[in-house]
Amino acid sequence: MASEDDGTTRRDFLTLAGPAFFAVGGAAVLWPFIDQMNPDAGALALASIEVDLTPIAEGQSITVMWRGKPVFIRNRTKEEVEEAKMVALDDLPDPETDVGRTKEGHENWLVTVGICTHLGCIPKGQSLSDEKGEYGGWFCPCHGSHYDTAGRIRKGPAPRNLEVPPYEFVSDKKIKIG
Repeated sequence: MASEDDGTTRRDFLTLAGPAFFAVGGAAVLWPFIDQMNPDAGALALASIEVDLTPIAEGQSITVMWRGKPVFIRNRTKEEVEEAKMVALDDLPDPETDVGRTKEGHENWLVTVGICTHLGCIPKGQSLSDEKGEYGGWFCPCHGSHYDTAGRIRKGPAPRNLEVPPYEFVSDKKIKIG
């Protein structure tokens, strides 16, 4: 066997080069399979949406879709805001203040994911003709959960308040959800 002056042989080189070549080749073969698990451009586009609030009158609600979920956006009246602020936290199954569910300076706007926290139904209360429940917010007719105008559970089997998604005001009349 041929040997270099420092005592290394061709076999030493092959012992190191073979596994290195195998590792690089394996990574090159696996990369397309790993890369295909990333979300596609359509899913990434839905990661955040901007919503113009201009057409929503005081007391009115709209529903937009975000990440395949309905999001309720409600322009609450002054009376609804004051009523929600006056609720004692001891009266709530999932205590959370109204101020903690809205953005400072925009307390009239409530943004929640419109999915009941009991079994994933979509509560009624978005349309003017819908039953809004005993607390003027939303009502899930499937199992009888009542939510107030801050999206907080007040009565029924739902364990938690309606979720508030991450959102921010881009301007006074536009929000970005996500």
